[in-house]
Amino acid sequence: MTDTSADLVILGGGSGGYAAAFRAAELGLSVTLIEKDKLGGTCLHRGCIPTKALLHAAEVADETRDAETFGVKAVLEGIDIAGVNKYKDGIVARLYKGLQGLAKAHKVNLVEGTGTFVGGTTVEVDGTRYTGKNVILATGSYSKTLPGLELGGRIIASEQALSLDYIPKKVIVLGGGVIGVEFASVWASFGVDVTIVEALPRLVPNEDEFASKQLERAFRRRKIAFKTGVRFTGAKQDDNGVSVSLESGETLEGDLLLVAVGRGPNSAGHGYEEAGVKMDRGFVLTDDRLRTNLPNVYAVGDIVPGLQLAHRGFQQGIFVAEEIAGQEPRVIDESGIPRVTYSHPEVASVGLTESQAKEKYGSDVTTFTYDLGGNGKSQILKTSGGVKLIKAPEGPVVGVHMVGDRVGELIGEAQLIYSWEAFPEDVAPLIHAHPTQTEALGEAFLALAGKPLHVHS
Repeated sequence: MTDTSADLVILGGGSGGYAAAFRAAELGLSVTLIEKDKLGGTCLHRGCIPTKALLHAAEVADETRDAETFGVKAVLEGIDIAGVNKYKDGIVARLYKGLQGLAKAHKVNLVEGTGTFVGGTTVEVDGTRYTGKNVILATGSYSKTLPGLELGGRIIASEQALSLDYIPKKVIVLGGGVIGVEFASVWASFGVDVTIVEALPRLVPNEDEFASKQLERAFRRRKIAFKTGVRFTGAKQDDNGVSVSLESGETLEGDLLLVAVGRGPNSAGHGYEEAGVKMDRGFVLTDDRLRTNLPNVYAVGDIVPGLQLAHRGFQQGIFVAEEIAGQEPRVIDESGIPRVTYSHPEVASVGLTESQAKEKYGSDVTTFTYDLGGNGKSQILKTSGGVKLIKAPEGPVVGVHMVGDRVGELIGEAQLIYSWEAFPEDVAPLIHAHPTQTEALGEAFLALAGKPLHVHS
């Protein structure tokens, strides 16, 4: 066997893996990055980027359909799915080419092939062993399904949904989390009859209850059907469609069933357990500095328990690279990671939900909700929703939750407010440009600081 050494060997070239590689290279470390598919991983090729491209195409369709409400004469003749896919794939291709250029510029040794962690700090690929002073495990995640529900044919996961070459007439979406509501939103904008089935009591159940209620209200207006608090019991398919049975005894019929019940850690078959890595239900366990139980072996991204978000893995990759280089970076606050659901309308949040805040601080937390009806730019955009703030007793704001078109663009300021443990009185004097949606944040903090202006009592 050939033996190849480097300061750092990384197994997985997704958001966490390539971020670690680039940052480590910037810090003067030699890096070998192993990826069995394409650099960029799920996020770039089968997740975040292509999904958001579809969502933007859906937004264009909605704006064209509703153009007359803005005084613009336009007719939506239909959706050219081949054109939509060409637009989507073009974005992915450009970003992929750029990422390959960055890997070359950083002098990262990119190895294509399936890697197996064989213990110590060594990863084997097709008979060649790559040994680092440190190893990062970053093999990402996969689309989960339910026991007895096999993917194939008319029963698809998000990867297949992204590559459809036709517009279905009727779709059932199993799962009302981020992936489920985003695809439901796209398809509804494309004229598809959509029904979401969610076992938990509300859509986007990991968000604050305020956000769920706002999204459900908006989906009703959009005629997106959803059934919450009901469990799936089975599915059958034939040449004509798919039939989904529910615990309630109801049966739903559709052209496709999208299984969007979350993502599982892609850890099986990579040698982790055999090498002695401590695991739990397929996840790689780490401490707060992302160290596994094995010396000089780290893990980042979706295989580490917590939020499965590309930007979380990206930041973790940077953190571990700096940790290995001896820079002693600050531990990542998981609650401070921004979360965005890019449906129409969007849901964006950072920090604690109201129930989490009450669990941590007691019932004496303060909340305030500002309705986007008072925000000029939101009215121009014809979007509804609101901003909810959650404040600890005698303490800072510990949660910011927003619903409305484009509120994902406001999450940066919300993250700073949370991360810097700002009090309402700290934010209220800040000047927000008019007319912008950021004023909604400003108005909410003015009100929480005892100076409400555009707020109805």
